Amino acid sequence: MLDSDLVILYEDNHIIVVLKPQNVACCPDESGDDNLFDCVKRYIKVTYDKPGNVFLGLVHRLDRPTGGVMVYAKTSKAAARLSEQMRTGGFEKLYFAVLCGCPSKPRATLENYLRKNSLNNMVYVCTQTEEGAKFASLEYTVLGQKGALTLAQIKLHTGRTHQIRVQMAAINCPLYGDMRYGGENAVKGKLALWAYSLRFTHPTTGEKLRFEIEPPKDEKPWNNFDIKL
Repeated sequence: MLDSDLVILYEDNHIIVVLKPQNVACCPDESGDDNLFDCVKRYIKVTYDKPGNVFLGLVHRLDRPTGGVMVYAKTSKAAARLSEQMRTGGFEKLYFAVLCGCPSKPRATLENYLRKNSLNNMVYVCTQTEEGAKFASLEYTVLGQKGALTLAQIKLHTGRTHQIRVQMAAINCPLYGDMRYGGENAVKGKLALWAYSLRFTHPTTGEKLRFEIEPPKDEKPWNNFDIKL
């Protein structure tokens, strides 16, 4: 991504909160593509004239196709404290998703065991006893419907790879644009998954923080719904 495209929602000496664009990796990966993590590091190095390698802590992740709010740590102390919040459930992450179809219940908690196949980078619903099985839980709430599409709010209780995509596809309501997990039930397009809200405690001041950002409401399929934060 271009450094000029970096959108900063909040910054102080300890953390930096930014908008992660869709289809940009949140950190370096095997693809070697430019990514948000390196972009933020370059911003810090140039803005504050930092010598040598700039420290930046990755404390949570968003999949490449997912856009929304991300926080990085600017010090090792902040990184350790934010990571501990992640481990103990101190982070609250809320997503908007557009589903193909409509769940049978307007609100429910989905609990599954998931396993990842590293060879094809796919995640599958499995039984608790299968090797590599990890418990996954999320809560969804239907916010609106337009034709065959449904706008849902999703709250993660766990943070498994591709969790939202796999669990929603498992109830026959795959995400719009998710051809990987949705199969013939999905609609082609940009994946409609957006991390719109992030809540956590500031790692040094103890202040309760919340950051929100709307999805691109002028783009399909978000433009089917009246989304208000």
